[in-house]
Amino acid sequence: MAAELGAGLRIFRDILRRADKNDDGKLSFDEFKAYFADGILSGEELHELFHTIDTHNTDNLDTEELCEYFSQHLGEYENVLSVLEDLNITILKAMDKTKKDYQEASNLEQFVTRFLLKETLNQLQSLQTSLECAMETTEEQTRQERSANCSDGHEGQGPTKPEVLSVQWPGKRSARRLQRNNSLSPNSPHFNTGWTEEDSQWMTQINRLQKLIDRLEKKDLKLEPFEEEVLEENARSHIMIVQRQMSVVEEEIEEFRLALKQYVESASAQGGCLHVSIQKLPNDSRFIVYEFWENSNAWNSHLQTNYSKTFQRSNVDFLETPELITTMLVPASWWVLNNN
Repeated sequence: MAAELGAGLRIFRDILRRADKNDDGKLSFDEFKAYFADGILSGEELHELFHTIDTHNTDNLDTEELCEYFSQHLGEYENVLSVLEDLNITILKAMDKTKKDYQEASNLEQFVTRFLLKETLNQLQSLQTSLECAMETTEEQTRQERSANCSDGHEGQGPTKPEVLSVQWPGKRSARRLQRNNSLSPNSPHFNTGWTEEDSQWMTQINRLQKLIDRLEKKDLKLEPFEEEVLEENARSHIMIVQRQMSVVEEEIEEFRLALKQYVESASAQGGCLHVSIQKLPNDSRFIVYEFWENSNAWNSHLQTNYSKTFQRSNVDFLETPELITTMLVPASWWVLNNN
């Protein structure tokens, strides 16, 4: 069946590969739920959908069943997915040729290559911004509709009709740039929604292009000093980097998010705190917090604060296993804030 998949449907081979965590070539309901859950469909609805797709009645899904179900609903998106397959191949070929030919090219040819890469990246980012806007709009409209349908309303009145949201499509020259890592700040709009970056072909191509551009422009960050550093006697010599890994009980994730948000806000306002960053691992209930402190004394003082102790106490109920903390001192001269 895999060799017979038509244009636009071959992506489901990749979807099954990414969703199939135990690599047995099929999806159990738990794997299906972990990958397809969108925060809107209930567990019962996901279970019903799973058995609707499972036409072979094996309690597992294969590529054929996924294609058979989604092919009935793709509409225009079959063309979109087909074009993305071609785009993925075309970009990979262009990037491979760039890596081979760039060094031997003339200054003018190198300039043109960098320009074309940047424009390609801008176009991809502009399209992604439009897709994100459409996703957010459809999700919000569905939530409003469900909220209206679930409300009892007043006697003699039906549920309130939800406001129809319009999708605001950004221009092609969108100034927005994607973050080059997965860290979330407490002010990020994705922090409270549980957003995670999927390892999609789209994001993969954008990240590959961005990394290639950075290499061509020689923007790679080099932490090691080229020469021996002699520290001044009164200089701030080292900063403390703290990595905190926390595996959260599935049922407590939302409560944990609230406690973590309050903790990060308090820590960020603490004297001596340089930066706090959060990662939520995809398809996992594990969080990683990175904290940067001016020195070890600032970190130790932070541990004695009320907000820090409150967070530690709450983690007794939230975490599946004890928190893993790793600390490291690095030269303060390596600390570079890059807002670009």
